[in-house]
Amino acid sequence: MKPAAPFVLVLALMLLQVARADSTPQTMTAVPDKPAAPDFALQDAERKLHRLSEQRGKVVLVNFWATWCPPCRREMPSMQRAWKKLQGRNFEMYAVNVGEDEDTIFGFTFSTGVELTFPILLDRDALVIKAWPVIALPTSFVIDPQGRIVYRAVGGREWDDPQLLRQIRELMDNK
Repeated sequence: MKPAAPFVLVLALMLLQVARADSTPQTMTAVPDKPAAPDFALQDAERKLHRLSEQRGKVVLVNFWATWCPPCRREMPSMQRAWKKLQGRNFEMYAVNVGEDEDTIFGFTFSTGVELTFPILLDRDALVIKAWPVIALPTSFVIDPQGRIVYRAVGGREWDDPQLLRQIRELMDNK
């Protein structure tokens, strides 16, 4: 496979997700065998370090995204609404930006029209994403309190959708 082939495949999958965005059901796919979530330590724009392993005991939504990705851009306001509904309980949310710098992300956050208050982490060298089963952007994972991947969602979602919130709350209540 030529070096550009993986990029072309990811781009093609992303464009497919854009085309299906309006018809995508608000669901997540259960992950068989519930593998352990790969740990990471990433900084946010203020250089605060966030470690996934420190969130053990909580349900964690990990979202991989980029500012150039249309479905990623569209789902951010709904992620903020979900964050407002779930924060303060046994819940954490990380939006892991892949390969972009702080200035690019900062400019994007103002363009959403919504103040994003959940942690936005920087995978500057795209090393963390390689450890996760990401096939397109955005891809999100829900991690249970034991640190296992239980759900995956490829493509944009409305994260404040009652069905998605119900699935997350069930994990929070069954820790």
